[in-house]
Amino acid sequence: MTRAAHALPAVLLAVLLGGCASPRAALLRPPPLSPEMQSEPDRFVVVTVSNAPRPLARRPGSTPRGYDVASPYGVTAAAGAAVRGLEHDYGLREVSAWPITTLSVHCIVFRVPTATTPATMIDRLSKDARVESAQMLNQFATQDVPAPAAAGAREAYSLQASLRALNVVEAHRWSLGTGVRVAVVDTGMDFEHPALKERVVSHSNFVDNDDARFKLDRHGTQVGGLIAAVAHNDLGIVGIAPESKLLSFKACWQLAGDAARAVCNSFTLAQALEAAILAHADVINLSLSGPSDPLLTRLVRRGEQTGILFVGAVAPQGASGEFPAGIDGVLAVASAEDASSSGGRYLLAPGREVLTLVPGGHLDFASGSSLAAAEVSGTLALLLAEQHGITAARARSILTTTSAQVIGPSGAALTSINACAALVAIMQRDSCVVEPDSTAGLRRNGPAAR
Repeated sequence: MTRAAHALPAVLLAVLLGGCASPRAALLRPPPLSPEMQSEPDRFVVVTVSNAPRPLARRPGSTPRGYDVASPYGVTAAAGAAVRGLEHDYGLREVSAWPITTLSVHCIVFRVPTATTPATMIDRLSKDARVESAQMLNQFATQDVPAPAAAGAREAYSLQASLRALNVVEAHRWSLGTGVRVAVVDTGMDFEHPALKERVVSHSNFVDNDDARFKLDRHGTQVGGLIAAVAHNDLGIVGIAPESKLLSFKACWQLAGDAARAVCNSFTLAQALEAAILAHADVINLSLSGPSDPLLTRLVRRGEQTGILFVGAVAPQGASGEFPAGIDGVLAVASAEDASSSGGRYLLAPGREVLTLVPGGHLDFASGSSLAAAEVSGTLALLLAEQHGITAARARSILTTTSAQVIGPSGAALTSINACAALVAIMQRDSCVVEPDSTAGLRRNGPAAR
């Protein structure tokens, strides 16, 4: 059965049940991130309890104390009783809670009493029969590095050099990524940017309720621009898959005084990942890295079961980078300029002095494996538009075997994925050259519904 066929009953059910929910329920938004969770993340634990699916669970997120049986998010009385019992027995304080419908669990963020260490609390909770899982509230960071300071670097390596390195112009003769849904789990994104407003089809905020701040976030705008900036805009820039559809899910927030670097945590990422899965994304881009996280790994596994491809940025050497790049099945991407330290384990794409979008209708250069990951996500969109249902293993094999050497900004030879060569491989053609009489079949309407 196709993905669309699976989705249809849920859509009909939502329509039929729409009249059962109150007007206020329909307007409920995910809970904003608690300030104390940002300032003292090491004082919190994330706990799940079993929660049978309920028909009214319509989106991730709930209000604090949101486990009442009458909640529009469909948390059962048994799950609610378990949460109240855990609070009472261990002196915990719930800060927020939401049902993760794709995993059939209710997820709660608890503040641990000062007298107890979170590690000790996790050990105790893990032995409690009411608890399905318990872990730390982990933190993650977007993968940016300071841009090179060489005064003439930008002039010498003009404009979108990454497109040339990836052989994107030639690839666009065959595919523009039409209709492929790419979820960007990141900071917010300037969805009104002239080069993005036609491409961002939905956006959700799992950090706060600040819509104005959402559009000012730099990192997500950079990532989205590389993937899907529209062609023929006044800026003269184009994304790798300019006819793909972007789904922007804000799970990270910019650090004060640092416009590019941002952090996220288990709480926000879990909600964003489930939202992306429920939105039937074809590709989920995670230009971030952090410690191993059991809950987030389970969500990635659930997404993989539905056919979603996950792309993750590799952390700098020596940094904690188990999630997401360390998960089997995730397409882990490092900057081509850092290939000497990757040991051939990762996909490679340009990651230094990459020209992309920034908020306010502008362009700028950025560096880091975050950008390399976005380039791979855009390339996957090109492939999926021509052949849906590509597995992660096949995608990795194609992108690896078709990689080629290119000249980087410094003049040194680098190894990078090659978008056109990858398309040639899946289309079983001899080369990227388009014969004059063969253009009628190009740029088809994208992947079949799944």
